[in-house]
Amino acid sequence: MARPPHSPRARNRVALAALVLLGGLVPAQAAQAAPPPRQPEIGRPALDRNGCARIEDSLPQLADWPKVRSAMPKNPVDEWRIRQIVSGMSLEEKVGQMTQPEIAAITPAEVTQYSIGSVLNGGGSWPGGNKHASQQDWLKLADSYWDAAKATRTKIPVIWGIDAVHGNNNVHGSTVFPQNIALGAAHDPCLVRDVENSTARQIRATGQDWAFAPTLAVVQDDRWGRTYEGFSEDPRITRAYGYEAMNGLQAGARLRIGANGVIGTAKHFIGDGGTTNGQDQGVNASSEADMINLHGQGYYGALAAGAQTVMASFNSWTNPDLGINEGKIHGSDKVLNQILKGKMGFDGLVVSDWNGIGQVTGCTNSSCPRAINAGIDVVMVPNDWKDFIANTVAQVRGGEIPMSRIDDAVTRILRVKMRAGLFEERKPSQRWYAGSPDALTDKALARDAVRKSQTLLKNNGNVLPLARNAKVLVVGKSADSISNQTGGWTLTWQGTGNTNADFPGATSILAGLKEDLANVTFDPTGTVDPKGYDAVIAVVGETPYAEGVGDLQRKSLEAAKLYPEDLAVLDKVSGKGTPVVTVYVSGRPLYVNKELNRSDAFVAAWLPGTEGGGVADMLVRGKDHGGYRGKLSYSWPKSACQTPLNPWSPGYDPLFKLGYGLTSNQRTTVGKLDETEGPARCGATDGGGTATEDLPIYDRTDVAPYKSFIGSASNWGGTEIGADGTASHPEITVVPADVNVQGDGLKATWTGTGAAQLYSQHPGGTDDLRGYPNADGALEFDVIVHSPPVNRTVVSLHCVYPCSSEVNATKLFGDLPAGQKSTVKIPLSCFASGLDFESIDTPFLVYTDGPFSASFANVRWSPGGAKDPDARKCSDLTG
Repeated sequence: MARPPHSPRARNRVALAALVLLGGLVPAQAAQAAPPPRQPEIGRPALDRNGCARIEDSLPQLADWPKVRSAMPKNPVDEWRIRQIVSGMSLEEKVGQMTQPEIAAITPAEVTQYSIGSVLNGGGSWPGGNKHASQQDWLKLADSYWDAAKATRTKIPVIWGIDAVHGNNNVHGSTVFPQNIALGAAHDPCLVRDVENSTARQIRATGQDWAFAPTLAVVQDDRWGRTYEGFSEDPRITRAYGYEAMNGLQAGARLRIGANGVIGTAKHFIGDGGTTNGQDQGVNASSEADMINLHGQGYYGALAAGAQTVMASFNSWTNPDLGINEGKIHGSDKVLNQILKGKMGFDGLVVSDWNGIGQVTGCTNSSCPRAINAGIDVVMVPNDWKDFIANTVAQVRGGEIPMSRIDDAVTRILRVKMRAGLFEERKPSQRWYAGSPDALTDKALARDAVRKSQTLLKNNGNVLPLARNAKVLVVGKSADSISNQTGGWTLTWQGTGNTNADFPGATSILAGLKEDLANVTFDPTGTVDPKGYDAVIAVVGETPYAEGVGDLQRKSLEAAKLYPEDLAVLDKVSGKGTPVVTVYVSGRPLYVNKELNRSDAFVAAWLPGTEGGGVADMLVRGKDHGGYRGKLSYSWPKSACQTPLNPWSPGYDPLFKLGYGLTSNQRTTVGKLDETEGPARCGATDGGGTATEDLPIYDRTDVAPYKSFIGSASNWGGTEIGADGTASHPEITVVPADVNVQGDGLKATWTGTGAAQLYSQHPGGTDDLRGYPNADGALEFDVIVHSPPVNRTVVSLHCVYPCSSEVNATKLFGDLPAGQKSTVKIPLSCFASGLDFESIDTPFLVYTDGPFSASFANVRWSPGGAKDPDARKCSDLTG
């Protein structure tokens, strides 16, 4: 494991600096002299003049986890009813209540048979697998699950959870609101409340009861692929937003959701926004003080508002230098039982994330006494749920899980269902808003949210707003792409594979401009001469991604490297005498100095959702809507590798500070910016040094500069594996697979009809990776063997073919337990003979000429891996 980024003393300084900037710290000397403080308490926040939570100027330093006074008190009548129900339930019925399968993996009849307590649909999962499923299709399936639960002996209602993270974004035809990063820029807790309340009505319109939202991560490293899911890097904003987001979803403190609320989820507890290098599901090395005062703030707000469910986080909490070794949060008794349920006083239910228990040491997706004992109440086990039930029942009977823990979990589940009024509720199709097309759409609110979130970073010469009679040339790949402007978690998990036709009633930015301007020419590639136009509007930026796939890892933050086509378009239209207005669509701040220099005005549009007309409104009629007022809720970098970048980071020196944003009338000139080109990768240890960080090669997707290929006699030149994770030759096929998490691996099947290989390669380039053998590194990968190899199988590394070295992995793969995930660590020293580590172009390759099937994920070179006890011996890899 790489060392945490700060020594204990340094991390204390960072925490101190953070709190000084946020205000409210007593001097260290005084704190040492004071008696031990009582546990702090937090309740409803101070309200602003609109009656919404106020974004405070400062937050006090908390010396301990606070007791949170919930707006949802215990009801003695409910508690009596719960005790009666639990006492009469069988063990199998109780475990059924704790089990949450995915809708594609369970029938209504099985809900009855196994007394299932909840179901979910993942991102990109719909009734019948139909992306265009109607409201009635959703309601019909919801009713069938409801009726199935009512047919059980206990008649306990089932609840359905859905990732409605910016509107009911899985549902065809719904209004999709701006992503959370945009709402953060609005600095408007009332707006967040209204957006989440509208989202609740959208959810009711399709029959669900439970939103897996809001995300309360306080994002510290923008390389994280879920940055846009966080409202801000600033805990003051997240604290106020957490309160109002939960108020909006649950329709206020009284959760009886018969009117227009749903059950909300505070997620992901805790620290997912603070992992080292922004690695999704990685390690948070924070001190406990930072966890309390930085990462915990959103939960204090949400729990005070009466949040009924909390989702555990995928990340680990580990810092050996500080004596912290909780490991995966899903298995941490300290985090879930002692802190959340104990000190903070949370009495609702804790739900795991997608197969999250399988990442806990000693566990699998279908078996994890440690996670249940640590405080997980509802286990999200999408596909292996039958095995989970059987295993858990056996573990209770065998004494690994106390019956008291099962009873506590079921008590919490029933408490949430009773507070939601579900025992007295009608079936989903008969509730308020069910099937209402009007409830599924809220274009006016969404458009207003877009307007309020637009952040003006540059407006030299007061180019904006444009005159309504202006003749405008619109360029750029995102001008007429609703997919790009909505981003991840939209219809599909990653937000990919969508076209404008998938968004009926939505408005692209281009369509909005055509509403507001009479004379618009659209040329996406910028080939039209801008001469004679009053302005050019370039709409460029990021393309959709979601968790994992969106991680930049060691990639540069430089937009010109990530999206070179955007700079190419700006180069075509800038410097021609016509003002250029750039609208940047993105889920995070990026290093865009080159793009800024080629723009007279520059707007951070974030990910505005389906109402792109709100972007156009501000470009043309901004003064009619109060002018630009968005303020950065994330600091903006001035160099390619400037991350983490927060006011409490050492040497804080951003291009635009947290809170920056020009108003429409502000006459501020942004001068020419430094265009120093950054490296392709940040933080790499190349050459003859000693590597200190993992070199990721394939982590849920290809990690640049590497790309995945298959090769065989059909095409030894290599066929690149597509963005959909598939490729096929007669000798080998590849499809996506689940190894650690959803869709994180590649399943390769060698048919036995000829030799073939699966490999990762740096196309047209090589890398000096001597630092990895110098650091006792290992080639590591996670693998599930489906059928062992029949013929000789090798793992090899190449330094531009025919320069290569290989090890015999036939026995290695043959000895791995079939159908179970294993982690393989092959010392790089095993490849030393014949390999030039100074010019590696293929850091991973598996070859055989006989039948073999295995799924591979998380391929990397890891410093120190050769010294791990489970590393392979070179002597076992010969022959």
